[in-house]
Amino acid sequence: MTDDWQDLIVGARMSVDQQFADRVQASGLSRPQWGLVMTAVEFAFENADDPETARIVADTSSLEHVLPEMDNVDQQMGAMGGGGGGSSGGSGVVGGIKDALGIGGGDDDHEELADESRELAQAYADQLQAHLEDEGRFEEVRRAAASE
Repeated sequence: MTDDWQDLIVGARMSVDQQFADRVQASGLSRPQWGLVMTAVEFAFENADDPETARIVADTSSLEHVLPEMDNVDQQMGAMGGGGGGSSGGSGVVGGIKDALGIGGGDDDHEELADESRELAQAYADQLQAHLEDEGRFEEVRRAAASE
């Protein structure tokens, strides 16, 4: 019963994924990088017991595990000539040249990437909640989360 409320939002997530694609494209993350972010992010309810303050939040505590791979996937896409979206510090052709020269890169770039990933993940959670509210399903999902 742990994923009960999560099961209720599968269709809503598919809709939000489509709506959110433009936001990802406008960000500094490529689509493959965003895909990795979404594998590391879990959605949770904050204050599920309180209908007035309940909200969906993005738990990004596992994000650090995919950050190194985010650089790799973007470099691989760049090498194949596909980038597919923005690139963030240390990734892509310019990032590869900087890395080769020993300029930039490192923890600052990872921190910027992590910050942007966290912000986007929470924006996605907010949009998911708004979608559920618009569909009149948020209260049902909140109750399911509160009962877990």
